[in-house]
Amino acid sequence: MTSFSARRVRADIPLLTRVVNGRAITYLDSGASSLQPHAVIDAMSRYYELRHANVHRGVYQTANEATEAYEGSRNAVARFINAPGGENEVVFTKNTTESFNLLAKSWGATNLKSGDVVLVSEIEHHANIVPWFQLRESTGIEVRFIPVGDDYRLDLSNLDGLLKGVKLLSITGMSNVLGTRPPVKDLARAAHDVGALVAVDAAQMLAHGPTDVADLDVDFAAFSGHKMLGPTGIGVLWTREHVLDTMPPFLGGGGMIADVRVDGYTPAKGVARFEAGTPPIAEAVGLHAAVRYLEGLGMENVAAHERILTHDALTRLELTFDGRVRVIGPRDTTDRGGVISLDVEGVHPHDVAQVLDQFGVCVRPGHHCAKPLMRRFGLAATARASFGPYSMTKDTDVLLEALEHAVKMFG
Repeated sequence: MTSFSARRVRADIPLLTRVVNGRAITYLDSGASSLQPHAVIDAMSRYYELRHANVHRGVYQTANEATEAYEGSRNAVARFINAPGGENEVVFTKNTTESFNLLAKSWGATNLKSGDVVLVSEIEHHANIVPWFQLRESTGIEVRFIPVGDDYRLDLSNLDGLLKGVKLLSITGMSNVLGTRPPVKDLARAAHDVGALVAVDAAQMLAHGPTDVADLDVDFAAFSGHKMLGPTGIGVLWTREHVLDTMPPFLGGGGMIADVRVDGYTPAKGVARFEAGTPPIAEAVGLHAAVRYLEGLGMENVAAHERILTHDALTRLELTFDGRVRVIGPRDTTDRGGVISLDVEGVHPHDVAQVLDQFGVCVRPGHHCAKPLMRRFGLAATARASFGPYSMTKDTDVLLEALEHAVKMFG
């Protein structure tokens, strides 16, 4: 694809041909799960049709082809995020949540002791909170939070104080509720200055603009295939090779060993020791196709397109509803992504979402696995609309039409 066109991307997404409740589907839930283009679906189908076999085991042709496809995906992911050590730094998991559990229960349990501090923020997804609380229960570490200000951005006024004693800063690259993009590169520099390592939750940021882990200068990154036009069931934990080499296995069984004896075992070297059992092979094939597709779009193009969509939607929401519909997040597109959480005055978000569904509009009601953030702003839930590279202003047109109907219905 030589130039970016959301219309052409839409033509590649079969689900966008659906009709829901008599209306063409308006998919605004990419923050929960993005839609797959034909290229991803076809790549996975071809794998199952022509070369399905287990990897790293057989010596026959289709087994070798399956292994090459699986490892080819690892290489593609490493290239996509500019991993300094290439494919030797990319571990496949089920999703971002498993990636953080691997990080906490392998690196964290080995390197953190009672009194050490893990610094997260109030805008984190539960995946980047609960594993640290679990580690706190077993080791006595402290979990500390960077507060979020009334402007929906992190309050970094006391960053020096918050960083005292910190061994790991684990921060989102983009809030799945607010759309806020913290200054990860600046935070990484400050954390490194006090000797801490840095992890970034890249689940929401990866499909919406360029992500260069070397330039960000982070030490870990976690993300999921299904947020970046790929399939469910596959995620990634990236870390620097020299850090990975110090981490013990997270799961035990086949594939992650170099040797097993009656008196013990020796784990495999490198990424293999973190991928016990049969891995998500078809999903890796699909992820590779998704990476190729995104590279073809150009991530700078995707970022520019979604910035325009977000600015348009924020402007029209403010002008249309005279305060009846409140945006929970920054009102401008500075350091902000295409996630727009809405609080409709006097109406529960689930009721809003059900009304929108009658117009074929797909949004996500709920707490979005971010309860500390919800409590910070006195909310139980929001109705969240989120853009992808296939989104267009006509989606916002239908969203506003449906919201106007909901406001009148419950007015």
